[in-house]
Amino acid sequence: MTYEYLKKASLTATGDTNDVRDTVQSILDDIEAGGDEAALKYAAQFDNYSGSLKLSAEEIETACTLVPEKLKQDIQFAHANVQRFAEAQKATLKDIEVEIIPGLIAGQKSIPCQAAGCYIPGGRYSHIASAIMTVTTAKVAGCGSIVACSPPKPDEGVAPAIIYAAHICGADTILSMGGVQGIAAMAFGLFGLPKADILVGPGNQFVAEAKRILFGRVGIDMFAGPTDSLILADESADPKIVAADLVGQAEHGYNSPVWLVTDNRALAEEVMELVPGLIADLPELNGKNAEAAWRDYAEVILCSDREAMAAKSDEYAPEHLTVQAEDLDWWLERLQCYGSLFLGEETTVAFGDKASGTNHVLPTSRAAKYTGGLSVHKYMKITTWQRGTREGVKPVAEATARISRLEGMEGHARTADIRLKKYFPDEQFDLKAGV
Repeated sequence: MTYEYLKKASLTATGDTNDVRDTVQSILDDIEAGGDEAALKYAAQFDNYSGSLKLSAEEIETACTLVPEKLKQDIQFAHANVQRFAEAQKATLKDIEVEIIPGLIAGQKSIPCQAAGCYIPGGRYSHIASAIMTVTTAKVAGCGSIVACSPPKPDEGVAPAIIYAAHICGADTILSMGGVQGIAAMAFGLFGLPKADILVGPGNQFVAEAKRILFGRVGIDMFAGPTDSLILADESADPKIVAADLVGQAEHGYNSPVWLVTDNRALAEEVMELVPGLIADLPELNGKNAEAAWRDYAEVILCSDREAMAAKSDEYAPEHLTVQAEDLDWWLERLQCYGSLFLGEETTVAFGDKASGTNHVLPTSRAAKYTGGLSVHKYMKITTWQRGTREGVKPVAEATARISRLEGMEGHARTADIRLKKYFPDEQFDLKAGV
């Protein structure tokens, strides 16, 4: 397998947050010590907002009336798709029990987290879709309390469309607070909220670092870095669509890598010619993001064949992976490392990001090598249980006693000994460590 870089990234998007870690840790420490008052202090400083913190039913209803009917229909459509897919995912989790040996039964049980905190970005962009993706999956999972937290705009509050989406998707509480203070409010159970068992949702580097620091005390969906996308394309691909899809993902941010991997030089060269014009045609802010991302982080890689393309893709383990090539079933079977896969020209990352049903909270920075994205499963604890008859546990107790003594764990061994002596007082057992 051979590779040729027709365009090589000059910078690497690592998602490193060393430069914000001390700041975030200080804010979290301050809020944990100072409680509601400290969180309000940071909200006033960073959100520049003094309106309602926990939206009342009346405030939610008023915000919903401000959302245009067509947008409501679109949100309802997306919610229904995400809900349908989440319900299908949940159906794959089955409570089971199996007789390991005669008289010893073990089982698996799926239990939802009780309290979920869903962070919904609302800064540069109002992430309506993030409300749908995070709240809907938590609701389908069966979480007892779902808090949707989103940064308010100064003197305006949370975007009405975000409020509407969070409300119809099942949020029990909508909190007007952003950044580290919003994450802290959910994690520490401020303002009368239950302490979150799990925190989910995308956010800026400060939000991501707050979740990273809190991980362990609470669960999180994943460690998030800059969003990334890779397209696999052969000679059958439409270069205009390939170029548009690359630019569409590059607008996420200045450090959002996009990669084209192909075995066709002519396609690669045409795409590289088309991209600058598509970027120039974007609105100013979107264009600045896409221009920087394409200039500094984008790569175009020419491969010898489709196996080399697949191997390169698995090496990069992209968050979003699009295949615009022939024989889609081959690619579906062959590819191993990706957050979400988009097969064929007829689908694209934006469909998954907004409305098709799969989740858009996905692993970045090559984390797709070991994890998938947000799903109903993230809110579910897969627990185990066991029970047995006295005869059934007899060989287990014997093996446990001997293994424990070999490990030097005498207390463990004696928990087996005492049961054998109680259940089988007339029998003799060799419970010494084996050598």
